[in-house]
Amino acid sequence: TGKKIAVVGSGPSGLAAAQQLNRAGHWVTVFERADRIGGLLRYGIPEFKLEKRVLDRRLNQLQNEEIRFRTNANVGVNVPVEELRREFDAILLAGGATIPRDLAIPGRELRGIYFAMEYLTLQNRRCQGDVVPDETFISAAGKRVVIIGGGDTGADCLGTAHRQGALSVHQFELLPRPPDTRAPGNPWPQWPVIFRTSSAHEEGGMREFSVSTTSFSGENGQVTTLHAHRVEMANENGRMSFTPVLGTEFELEADLVLLAMGFLGPERSGLLTELDVRLTDRGNVWRDDNWMTSVPGVFTAGDMQRGQSLIVWAIAEGRSAARAIDRYLMGSSDLPTPLL
Repeated sequence: TGKKIAVVGSGPSGLAAAQQLNRAGHWVTVFERADRIGGLLRYGIPEFKLEKRVLDRRLNQLQNEEIRFRTNANVGVNVPVEELRREFDAILLAGGATIPRDLAIPGRELRGIYFAMEYLTLQNRRCQGDVVPDETFISAAGKRVVIIGGGDTGADCLGTAHRQGALSVHQFELLPRPPDTRAPGNPWPQWPVIFRTSSAHEEGGMREFSVSTTSFSGENGQVTTLHAHRVEMANENGRMSFTPVLGTEFELEADLVLLAMGFLGPERSGLLTELDVRLTDRGNVWRDDNWMTSVPGVFTAGDMQRGQSLIVWAIAEGRSAARAIDRYLMGSSDLPTPLL
């Protein structure tokens, strides 16, 4: 077609869109700020959960289809946004939701407390043959590990800690334990809110629910102890609140604490600031029904506009945004769309 499209971000959404747009006959360039293509698939998901040979097989296919990849290309930092506006007919923002939710409590500054993605990224780099110096690598070997957050990312940390040889692993969740079967107020076709066990949980570790961490303490600047208490949850008018249960305070020894409490949205500085795109009340990139942002010719898909979610949603949104971009450039599109 002679049309050129820039895809910013090489995670599941960006790659899904790139393949569809390329097959529609457009020239596609994918910009990735890391040194390898893959985004969350490459650095966020452990090898035991997604073998990177599967990802590399698909990337080889995309490269053979003549999709162009630019690594170490941080748009808005070392690649000017104006360059993309000038050289491409459309831009897709697919950079994910990468701002981690922090835990602002006493002792947070102690060594040994890290965000989950810091931990998982370094492990993935070593698994892929990168030289990661011991002084910067985060290892659970021989340590008492506590994971704060009960979601998939927390489970990934759990499985990784087992493989590194952790002495013990505890995973804390603020919410109460879900029921084993659907509650009456959670009928089909709603998402089933039930107790789930991942392969990482089957390997071991302790899972505890209704726990709120209140502070950390340590020695010589290194965390040694986590302080917490049990909570009761109330749900009034759709708003959750948590009340401490008196007399349930406890301490737990910890050498390594991993914060896996989700993500707040996309990074604002650089790309989004320079483009001056509109954001939602939650801080995600706003889009219309045609996947276009507030800036004409600039589209978005995946976690960058949805917020933290599942890979399957990112793939579906990338393919749907590809159809919208194709229609924007050509007036119509024969590409399929998983989402209306």
